[in-house]
Amino acid sequence: MEHSAHHTGTGHDQAAHEGHHSQADHAMPHGAHGRVSWAMAAKATLHCLTGCAIGEILGMVIGTALMWGNVPTMVLAITLAFLFGYSFTLFAVHRAGLDFKTAIKVALAADTVSIAVMEFVDNTIIALTPGAMDAHLSDGLFWFALLGGFAVAFVITTPVNKWMIGRGKGHAVVHAYH
Repeated sequence: MEHSAHHTGTGHDQAAHEGHHSQADHAMPHGAHGRVSWAMAAKATLHCLTGCAIGEILGMVIGTALMWGNVPTMVLAITLAFLFGYSFTLFAVHRAGLDFKTAIKVALAADTVSIAVMEFVDNTIIALTPGAMDAHLSDGLFWFALLGGFAVAFVITTPVNKWMIGRGKGHAVVHAYH
């Protein structure tokens, strides 16, 4: 599997990294970013989906336990989806040697569009599923809408990630640190 590590300038200190090239920098020739496999895009999307699902389900559980209404529960769930989605990338690139501030910038550059698309699609599916917004955690309808929303979000977000990685954006900025 080829990895794209096109320097986007995002989260990089040009002076500190000048002349530094990882193996990933040589894996795909400059200008060849368009050749991204569907498997690579699906892997990036699954990575995003995992963080989003953990955060969103945790937010729904907390909001329900606190007997919050739909809007504050969804706001919490979406906030936690972004937090957990970013955290997977953040901690991975931090472990790879980036300082925390730079790791945050890389995570934001890598995951923002993917998480935003995923959350928009998933929450739209939930909102449009009759009765899902009022279903409880113990109701099959709640889980059907949530898991169905995740499935549709995965299908829609994968081509977005493929397009972004092919242009050196999104998860492509993370590959230099693997």
